[in-house]
Amino acid sequence: MESNKPLDTKTRARSVTAITAALILAVGIGYGLSLVGAGFASRSGNAITVTGSAKTSAVADNVVWVLNVQESSPRVSSAVSNVEKSVVALTAYLTKGGVDQAAIEAGGINTYATPEYNNGNPTGRILSYSANQNVTVRSTDVAMIKTLSNGIGSLLQTGVNVNNYGPQYYVSNLASLRPKLLAEAMVDAKLRGVSITKAVGSTLGAVVSVTSGPVQVTTPDSVDTSAGGMYDTSSIDKTVTVTVSVAFKVS
Repeated sequence: MESNKPLDTKTRARSVTAITAALILAVGIGYGLSLVGAGFASRSGNAITVTGSAKTSAVADNVVWVLNVQESSPRVSSAVSNVEKSVVALTAYLTKGGVDQAAIEAGGINTYATPEYNNGNPTGRILSYSANQNVTVRSTDVAMIKTLSNGIGSLLQTGVNVNNYGPQYYVSNLASLRPKLLAEAMVDAKLRGVSITKAVGSTLGAVVSVTSGPVQVTTPDSVDTSAGGMYDTSSIDKTVTVTVSVAFKVS
């Protein structure tokens, strides 16, 4: 069995030196990491980005109503003649309901043939011809057009084939609403920023940058949004919403 011999003076000196160097290195690394962490905390904590929003109610003051008259017949000439008669009947329905003749625009007549097939193969015979024509109504009397659209069943009962795609309602003053809503959205963003920074013991500073979002025009009860903006045309009453993303300095 070997006996434990005491370390000589040189060996003890080398051991003490190595331990001391290791301690110094460890302290240095720890201090360096603390500085890096403090630097990251400072850079990430000197700004805050807040989203503000504002909305208002709007009522459509313009309407575009597109209707399509369609008739079929074994002969193309009969199909076209029937469409012309149906357009006359539709025009009479509109003018009787209060629409100005100048507000009614009839497009060109389109025709197409319906070929006969036998076991999926064309026979070369034509079963019938169809003709159709668009009639577009433009008006600022949105209530009148809505009434006419809802009551068009009375015209259909006479045998006139009209496809009603429904009126499209528009707001003409969006350009003037947007600046006002953007200003209100900025105020909302600042209030939110103050609440957030106050909760963590900081102070909201100057604005660093602002990005405005697209205008969202929706039905009053809708929560839908789109990255490129929305424009609902199905309702007369609408809600117009804008958002802003604001970066503030924080101290």
